[in-house]
Amino acid sequence: MNTPAPESAGSLGEFTFRGMVIGVLITLVFTAANVYFGLKAGITFSTSIPAAVISMAILRALKGATMQENNIVQTVASAAGTLSSIIFVLPGLVIVGWWTGFPFWMSFLVCAAGGILGVMYTIPLRRALVTDSDLPYPEGVACAEVLKVGSGAAHDADIEAVETGGAGLKAVLVGALTSAAFYVVVQTKIFTSDVVRYFRFGKSQASGFDFSLSFALFAIGHLVGPAVGIAMLIGALIGWGWAVPHFLLLHPAAGSAAAAAQGAWAHYVRFLGAGAIGVAAVWTLGTMVKPVIKGLAGAFAASRARKAGLAHTLPRTEQDIPVGTVGLVSLACLVPVGWLLWHFSRISGLGAHALLLTVGGVIFIAVMGFLVSTVCGYMAGLIGSSNSPLSGIGILVVVVFALLLVFIVKSGLPPDAGRALVAFALFVTSVVFAVASIANNNLQDLKTGQLVDATPAKQQWALVVGVIAGALVIPPVLDLVNHAYGFLGAPGVNPAHALPAPQAGLISALAQGVIQHNIDWSAIIAGGLIGAAVIAFDEVLARVSKTVRVPPLAVGLGIYLPTSSTLMIVVGSLVGWWFNRRAARAPRAEAIKQLGVLLASGLIVGESLLGVVFAAAVAFTGRPAPIALVGADFATASMWLGGVAFAAVVFVLYRWVEGLVRSA
Repeated sequence: MNTPAPESAGSLGEFTFRGMVIGVLITLVFTAANVYFGLKAGITFSTSIPAAVISMAILRALKGATMQENNIVQTVASAAGTLSSIIFVLPGLVIVGWWTGFPFWMSFLVCAAGGILGVMYTIPLRRALVTDSDLPYPEGVACAEVLKVGSGAAHDADIEAVETGGAGLKAVLVGALTSAAFYVVVQTKIFTSDVVRYFRFGKSQASGFDFSLSFALFAIGHLVGPAVGIAMLIGALIGWGWAVPHFLLLHPAAGSAAAAAQGAWAHYVRFLGAGAIGVAAVWTLGTMVKPVIKGLAGAFAASRARKAGLAHTLPRTEQDIPVGTVGLVSLACLVPVGWLLWHFSRISGLGAHALLLTVGGVIFIAVMGFLVSTVCGYMAGLIGSSNSPLSGIGILVVVVFALLLVFIVKSGLPPDAGRALVAFALFVTSVVFAVASIANNNLQDLKTGQLVDATPAKQQWALVVGVIAGALVIPPVLDLVNHAYGFLGAPGVNPAHALPAPQAGLISALAQGVIQHNIDWSAIIAGGLIGAAVIAFDEVLARVSKTVRVPPLAVGLGIYLPTSSTLMIVVGSLVGWWFNRRAARAPRAEAIKQLGVLLASGLIVGESLLGVVFAAAVAFTGRPAPIALVGADFATASMWLGGVAFAAVVFVLYRWVEGLVRSA
């Protein structure tokens, strides 16, 4: 690909003030939506595509907009879909009873310092994982196509014709309004939110399922595709078809079928998923050693070229932030991290070991942060940012760090210091998780930039801006939903209305189990064996088939996420697969498929934003269902009404998308 010389980069109008403002505003909205949705469903969504569509709609009304400027806007906004993943760990401090809320400055610094460190860490990885890699980067490629369409640079004339008529923005808006409206009706209780069944069989066994009637979950399924969806279904079948009954047979539980099954899943089955995800993450890291070394060599070669006065020989599209600047910014980020660890040690009663905990914690964050950036970047390239193994990374990090605390520090502390050590382990894991979350999506953005001839350095600085904007929003939104609903497992919280926060609950349980010596390692080991078996099976598939794969991390997610978070994703992936196959037989197939992606993005955004609005309503009214119109006696009717309405709306939306293309 021919690229302009470095000195012509300014003519592209990439890094503009108006672009920064638009990107920050989109980031603020999408971050709030992602925080709520992630706590409810255990999965965050990539915001790059809807951000790109919204950006194009705004910039079209202004003069001089370029494809590269739109790319910078979506790069800033993509921080919403990444940094908000901190909710997979940080609420653990509330769940274990250490915090009652989220101190703004501490939470902000965790997100901002860790996030910027994540940006820096992915810079030397770009060559290994983007430029010289054949990873598919599904979301990055899709976003690039959207940007090309909006600029009139699309290679597919049908997509360009459809987008020129504003069909892409219509798809996003209709999706958002539809899912928001359905969510409102669900809040009235006229439509149920879940189709749930639990049952007992045998002497002591039980199982069940929970289909969440969530358009956001359905849309995520559409985006991730059938391979991930089927892998999650396999995980759910392992978890609920075998593991829950198996552990109930070993550990009988009294009470209702629902209570018994959920108890077995929470106390045993999730640890199977933890083991499976951990083994898959380690496997991924091992496969990345050579590419990472090659990428680092390329970064240092570019630095030597600049120092030798040969910067003009580097194509603009290969210009990263200089490696020297990367090192300085990384060190600058570790300064507030060190202060945070020192401060946390002092206020948690661990002051006698504050220096050891601070120095050791900073070294751990610096080293482990780079390792997890590599794993997350690779998996984001393979299966997309929304399904990258952030949860598994958090599990690995908290177990490793908790074990280090046990072996190095715990023996010198009084017996009642265990709770403080748990909190410190979660706090350090939160910083590493902020690093991982940004690395999870930054390379996806850089892939988009590669495809639209963007300047990597400008994208990297844009993501720093997005990190800071997202870090300002996350603490108050977390406080809002905490006061409105609370988190499942936290002291004094009503479990009927609490947000599940599944990853935060699992990671907290692991930290407590390791430090307090009450963890069931047998379940984790069994999960590791399951993960190893899935890896072996996936490797066999890779050798005999070019299309069929079973992502091991998705299987692990299917085991330890509740079925309320997984089954509708499975449905969405299969329906989306059917939609794309149907589209492939129609004229203007690529345009139909692209509008399906944009419709799914809108479905996610609409429901998530309404979730934040209702969180505020619950917090201010003190009522768990502030607009409920019917009571519990309407439950059966609401289940049928909700299920039928959901299926009908899906059918109508997909047919509408097809008609939108035909009429364009």
